[in-house]
Amino acid sequence: MIRLLKSTALALTVAAIVPGSAIASGYPSKTITFICPYSAGGGGDTASRMIAKLAGDMMGVKINVENKTGGGATIGIGAVSKAKPDGYTVGFVSTSPITIRPHMMKAPYHPLKDLTYISQFVASNQPLVVLKDSKFKTLKDVIDYAKANPGKLKWSTSVQRGGPHVAVEAMFKAEGAKATFIPFKGGSKVLAALLGGTIDVGMMSEGTKATLDGQTRILAEGTPNKNPVAPDVPTLTEAGYPIAPAIFFGVAGPAGLSKEVLDKWDAVMAKVVKSPEFVALASQRKWALDFAGHDAFTKIVHADYNAAKIAVAEIGMK
Repeated sequence: MIRLLKSTALALTVAAIVPGSAIASGYPSKTITFICPYSAGGGGDTASRMIAKLAGDMMGVKINVENKTGGGATIGIGAVSKAKPDGYTVGFVSTSPITIRPHMMKAPYHPLKDLTYISQFVASNQPLVVLKDSKFKTLKDVIDYAKANPGKLKWSTSVQRGGPHVAVEAMFKAEGAKATFIPFKGGSKVLAALLGGTIDVGMMSEGTKATLDGQTRILAEGTPNKNPVAPDVPTLTEAGYPIAPAIFFGVAGPAGLSKEVLDKWDAVMAKVVKSPEFVALASQRKWALDFAGHDAFTKIVHADYNAAKIAVAEIGMK
């Protein structure tokens, strides 16, 4: 009897430590670090902390958010890329530092080689808008004016040197048109400039009050997704222009994450995005929830990175 008990105990001990055994603890079995490359209080930080809470509860482990800011989010993402690929360090990623900024500056990572794209959870719209009573009734009107009056058309976007900025500059370049970009910090200031007549055209974040209540008119959509407020207007690529990049929030880890880790996060993030808490946060922040798992998110990033590489080189943006 004693010999049987000892044998059983030994078998249990071996099974617990042998990889792939039926009673191995599996992933995750300890605290996960979630790196946010943006400062506390912003949209990226808020999303990161909500994901950490909900995903941690679902996985049965604690997920600690660590803010590593600087370099236009490249510092934090660089830290994710250099982490051990065991699934215990992941982080928040967004469009510009992944598909745009590496073409303009030296980043501490290569977006296609050094990261694993786990899941997308937000895909925003970025409509190109004018005032409701603007003389520009169509996108063609804007292009024709910019071609006939070089430099007189004034425009701006919520994020300088980000995806929408590159997309619109690529549009003007493709048409041989010249417009003047007026820089502002943040979408609220761009909207104020548009309403005040300082600029003629703005590429705005989704869901702004002016867009939804009819103060502005949408001429085109700057992402691959049709705009639900104006589903009949074309995306920039539908209109024949070089790029309309996805505007995403997502989760990524270092290159080399295992299938076990990816499958776990795929299942958990699909539930997180549908949870009442996350849906409420998205509604408050005017985010368009759009889940994409590892495979789909990876394809989005690769396609937009390669398209942006060509567009940035052609327009000479640095």
